[in-house]
Amino acid sequence: MKFLTGLSLLSLAAPSLGTPAARHFPRNEMTQHEQPLIKVRPQRTSSRELVNLDGLWKFALASGLNDTAQPWTAPLPKGLECPVPASYNDIFISREIHDHVGWVYYQREVIVPKGWSQERYLVRAESATHHGRIYVNNRLVAEHVGGYTPFEADVTELVAPGEKFRLTIGVNNELTHETIPPGKITTGNATGKRIQTYQHDFYNYAGLARSIWLYSVPQQHIQDITVVTDVDGDNGLINYEVEVANQTTGQIQISVIDEDGAIVAKASGAQGTVTIPSVKLWQPGAAYLYQLQVNIVGSSGDVVDTYNLATGVRTVKVAGSQFLINGKPFYFTGFGKHEDTAVRGKGHDPAYMVHDFQLMKWIGANSFRTSHYPYAEEVMDFADRNGIVVIDETPAVGLNIALMGVSESGAPQTFTPDAINDKTQEAHKQAIRELIARDKNHASVVMWSIANEPASHEDGAREYFEPLTNLTRQLDPTRPITFANVGTATYQLDRISDLFDVSCINRYFGWYSQTGDLEEAEAALEKELHGWQEKFHRPIVMTEYGADTLAGLHSILGLPWSEEFQVQMLDMYHRVFDRIESMAGEHVWNFADFQTNLGIIRVDGNKKGVFTRDRKPKAAAHSLRARWTSIDKN
Repeated sequence: MKFLTGLSLLSLAAPSLGTPAARHFPRNEMTQHEQPLIKVRPQRTSSRELVNLDGLWKFALASGLNDTAQPWTAPLPKGLECPVPASYNDIFISREIHDHVGWVYYQREVIVPKGWSQERYLVRAESATHHGRIYVNNRLVAEHVGGYTPFEADVTELVAPGEKFRLTIGVNNELTHETIPPGKITTGNATGKRIQTYQHDFYNYAGLARSIWLYSVPQQHIQDITVVTDVDGDNGLINYEVEVANQTTGQIQISVIDEDGAIVAKASGAQGTVTIPSVKLWQPGAAYLYQLQVNIVGSSGDVVDTYNLATGVRTVKVAGSQFLINGKPFYFTGFGKHEDTAVRGKGHDPAYMVHDFQLMKWIGANSFRTSHYPYAEEVMDFADRNGIVVIDETPAVGLNIALMGVSESGAPQTFTPDAINDKTQEAHKQAIRELIARDKNHASVVMWSIANEPASHEDGAREYFEPLTNLTRQLDPTRPITFANVGTATYQLDRISDLFDVSCINRYFGWYSQTGDLEEAEAALEKELHGWQEKFHRPIVMTEYGADTLAGLHSILGLPWSEEFQVQMLDMYHRVFDRIESMAGEHVWNFADFQTNLGIIRVDGNKKGVFTRDRKPKAAAHSLRARWTSIDKN
């Protein structure tokens, strides 16, 4: 692949854990292409403070392409205020704001608490879609590209405790062929207006969709923790490594605390193994979480810093055509989802989060995929606490130039210098690093998905993806890896699936092909699944299948778009799944209707949800509940 010049795969030696005595941990080393990796998430403990900066912020659009043309670090003009967390697109009654392409600015005043005089203090943004900059007063202190992972700035030297400062966060929503996800910006011939296009079928919501924090840490503090769990008979093993910033003195002490508050195991040192007798495992549907308490203890016995990490002890393995959790076959039931609600867009909302998990429990879902980007960290924590299994996905969606409405004849190629190229691959690598660095300790995360529906059948696909699979395994050798395969990349044509552990495939027989003809669709689906089974002899998870359905539209004949057709189509897929020995799961597309870029094939968004956008059940929800609450695949 000629365009891939100057690529250097990281030398991140990370052998398999093997026996507990021979544990090794992947290192998050950096090259010049990388952004700093964010370590442990802020929390309030006896040694740390945390101030939430959510609420109404001043808001303004950049006036032109040159984001430095105006002094945006000066006070913003009075007028607009925007809630954080929320996407800004649907908040205001303004097409200019809704369709804006480029920079916007959020601003508020912040006071550093007086009691932080002996501490270091940082500003953290949980996300900024897709390019963020943090300014303290007139100074740029942090910059980050990537819309779904956190970034932060140490502001200790810039503002004193008890002082007020002006916090400005710039956010740019532009997507190009060198970003993850990719896109393209064009200019209108008549108006000169900038227009953003992209290859993914969900709306390009932008802004500060997750929380903003001001937090403190001691001068000497715990910077990162990595845990890998194992089981030895009745004992649970927590292999751990602790990274400390500015350590000059002090000892690392580890305590494992059970859900009753009792200490059940102890250890010391920055790296080691804690053994929990008669361990209670983290199980799908029956979560059990220990608290791994890490302390830096000074020479006089005082605790310099303390951090608590919720830890579920469980194992994950692929064996033949089975996906094993704690040595037992696991069959995925659930959905591809989206962070998407009316008005808020992708803004995190705890009420919707809890309600969505309640609906998943009601319907019998045991899992979901974070399609097609990392979800808010609160969602991952909630999945840990509720025993919901997660396939965790990078934002690499749209690596398929021909997919979105381009005819097969004369379709452009994806992996070229002018499309998905070596710079895109570098951005993709960074997205993988940041996803694993953020979510590596979640018991709920059982598999990494590094892309959704790429052009894996095209020239250049293998050269693009093989370094990414190597990097993913080096960063985390303990979890299986996958990607979601697109329908045009059949088992005969796909060029990369042998690099992965599980076949996750998206298929729409009966909708995008054989439309409305479920008899033809059933035969085509079964042939395709048999092909994957016979070629790879490993677990198959159908990560997308479904039909657009208009709630309240009924048809005696079961015609497309009716609730009856959605039920019949899902039933057809389930009949086929039950005849395929290697099937290890079914994720319906989608949990709920969601917003897309509107056009002649999308009227107010994608309607493939089994719930409406405001979470009302369609007939398919009741049908799925009947299947999933009685299914016995394990």
